[in-house]
Amino acid sequence: MKAFETRTLDNPDLRSYLAAHCGNSEACTPGVWNLNTLTLAAFYFSPVLDIARTRYNASQAAVVSAGQNLNPTLQLPFGYSTNAKAGESPYTFGLGLDIPIETAGKRGYRVAQAQQLSDAARLNIGNVAWQVRSRLRSHLLNFYAATRRVQMLEQQITTQQEIIAMLDKRLAVGAASAPEANQARIALAGYRVDLAHAQQAGQDERAQIAAVIGLPADALANVQIGFEVFARVYPEIPSDDARRQAILNRADVLAALSEYAASQAALQLEIARQYPDIHIGPGYTFDAGAHKFLLPASTISLPLFNQNQGPIAEAGARRQEAAARVNALQAQAISETGRAVQNYRAALDNLRLAESLLSARQRQLRDIQKTFNAGEADRLTLALAQHVFEDNALARQDALVQVQAAIGQLEDAMQRPLSAADFPAKPE
Repeated sequence: MKAFETRTLDNPDLRSYLAAHCGNSEACTPGVWNLNTLTLAAFYFSPVLDIARTRYNASQAAVVSAGQNLNPTLQLPFGYSTNAKAGESPYTFGLGLDIPIETAGKRGYRVAQAQQLSDAARLNIGNVAWQVRSRLRSHLLNFYAATRRVQMLEQQITTQQEIIAMLDKRLAVGAASAPEANQARIALAGYRVDLAHAQQAGQDERAQIAAVIGLPADALANVQIGFEVFARVYPEIPSDDARRQAILNRADVLAALSEYAASQAALQLEIARQYPDIHIGPGYTFDAGAHKFLLPASTISLPLFNQNQGPIAEAGARRQEAAARVNALQAQAISETGRAVQNYRAALDNLRLAESLLSARQRQLRDIQKTFNAGEADRLTLALAQHVFEDNALARQDALVQVQAAIGQLEDAMQRPLSAADFPAKPE
């Protein structure tokens, strides 16, 4: 427990790990905490990844076990005759070996099955790693949304306070109505409630980020986190390319294929078990004065009543189950990718509409600013226009967050980060 509570991002071993894995990437610089570096920190600290790694180590040990040859058995017979004839030794003793010889390539099939299961366990590490990265990105996006919302709500509160002050002055001279001033105060109270919720959400998301990484909640209290990854928007994402990458890249699909190969090896092993193994038992026996040397082939199982049909049928059924799992995961990948592309396009359309409206409000604000500078508009009119512009800026920010959420959904469907190398991106 103490070791966990003292974890920080300043850990020297973590810094070495980051330096080794960042390479020359500008998006992954040790000491700059963003999605890439925090993901590497999660890979370093995450307890769920430790579990996946230990399972892989166990599967590697199973490969060694599967490749071992069967050990011979040493036999030491001993007997004593109570009615031995005169002049004969009453003792019987000897030395014998039982040497098993596997037939029909059973050892090879056993090794192949263990190796494929080990490959599936290795791929499962990648699947778990992606799940860690996915949860981290989701909480980072929520933290980014809460942080930007706090900043924009604080600006809205400042503007609303200016509007209230001007309305109070007008109310005092009879140039404004009390309901108008009260409505402005109600709006201000609503902004303050929204601000408190956004601040609470930001604190909670920071703690969630620490939990995903494998750090105590206060380890990120004073850490500056960069959100530049959430400024990227991709104009167009071809469905066919995304679908192909999902099928070829998803670790759960690849792991299921390895499990299918393991089930095929298991079926071949059960078929091979129709053929009995051979046991050779060379030995020596001293039997009542007689020296006996033996080289028998013993304990050969005779396939008279069954030819291992039951285990073969079970292995065949498990292979069919593994094949069905592969098909189901491939269909799931295709479905999730198609749905993610559709959601992204819809979110992108909403963002473009929000940007169009924001641009119109910005032009309107500039025009009112010009008329104010020329003395043709009062300060309240300018403040109200600023307030409307800020409302639209917040709506545009919410639309951008939805686009980034759709990008995360698409990345999860493909189990790989989107990049400009795949789809040309434009900064927002």
